[in-house]
Amino acid sequence: MKDRIYNVSEFNKIVKEYVDEIPEFHNFFLKGELSGITYYKSGHLYFTLKDRKSQIKCVAFNYKLKRIPEDLKEGDNVTLFGDVGFYEVRGDFQILVRHIEKENSIGELYQKLEELKLRMEEEGYFSPLNKKPLPKYPTTIGIVTSSIGAGLYDIITTARKRMDNINIYVYPAKVQGEGSVEEIIKGIETLDKIPEIDLIIAGRGGGSIEDLWSFNEEKVALAFFNCKKPIISAVGHETDFLLTDLVADVRAATPTQSIEISVPVKKEILSLLDDDKRYLTTLINEKIKKSKLILENKSQSYIFKNFNKKIEKAKEDLFERELFLEKNLKLILERKNQNLKLQIEKLIALNPLNILARGFSIVKSNDKIIKSSKEIEKDDELFIKLYDGSLKATVKEIKK
Repeated sequence: MKDRIYNVSEFNKIVKEYVDEIPEFHNFFLKGELSGITYYKSGHLYFTLKDRKSQIKCVAFNYKLKRIPEDLKEGDNVTLFGDVGFYEVRGDFQILVRHIEKENSIGELYQKLEELKLRMEEEGYFSPLNKKPLPKYPTTIGIVTSSIGAGLYDIITTARKRMDNINIYVYPAKVQGEGSVEEIIKGIETLDKIPEIDLIIAGRGGGSIEDLWSFNEEKVALAFFNCKKPIISAVGHETDFLLTDLVADVRAATPTQSIEISVPVKKEILSLLDDDKRYLTTLINEKIKKSKLILENKSQSYIFKNFNKKIEKAKEDLFERELFLEKNLKLILERKNQNLKLQIEKLIALNPLNILARGFSIVKSNDKIIKSSKEIEKDDELFIKLYDGSLKATVKEIKK
């Protein structure tokens, strides 16, 4: 049995020799869907080829020399030609690609995702009008992420460095695989109900597009959109936008960046406050100096020095005005009284009773004053108003 004990290098060499000797592992075609595409400046292309059940790593060295397309994207269906390779140093099993032929359709998942994005955009889910601003000085944040990932540690560490007294609520949730959609949604809804939380961060560290796919689910995106508190989509990826990135109030490329854009640095705040304090102190002191100078100048002015004299002069002017008004008021009252007497005399002269006293009378018939003999007829009853009484009479004769 001791003859079967290998070190790692020996074992990997045996595996490589075995792989290289299998004819079926060379010069074959392989169909699948692209994922995790990375073009390197070195001229090499790395990606994963997958179907519904499995996936395999692939590499195309010096892809430009092999006329491999430079516009490959996530979800493209392709047929590649190549060999199986085994990299001894890392023990990696991969496909060494010699040629790639693109098909005319993209992957089923991406097709559905693009359709979903178009529909949600038309319905206004991505509109800037629906995005809430982040609080300027949050005191409490809520986090929905995996409790075992590096993302949570990075968030908490970064937050404490920036603001050592900030409060952090963590809702541990699965962020990939079966049940992750429900747990992410439950985490957002739970933290959203806690009054003291100022904003929510939901996300995870990096991974393949398959690992991140829960954040492309419509239900999760709607949970982001319906969150009443400001929410950040913090999923560790730099390429294409996930659905939650488009729906969230703010998108962060990594969990760490979500803290950098939402939690201010306490030292910087205190420094700004000190600057403001110094500025206001200087401003107030300058204002006091100017006010003192103005007061000193006024105290030496002619007006200020002769203030009492001006008051005495004003009193004299007031007294003279009072005398003038009093004198003129008497003349005005006398004229008014004279005019009033004249008006009274006119009214007395026009008084109907005074006219009756001179022998005149008022004749009425049916409450109508009679001015002409033509207005009455024989046997009409008349009412005659005299100075000291009245008479009733019947017309016996009318002379015209």
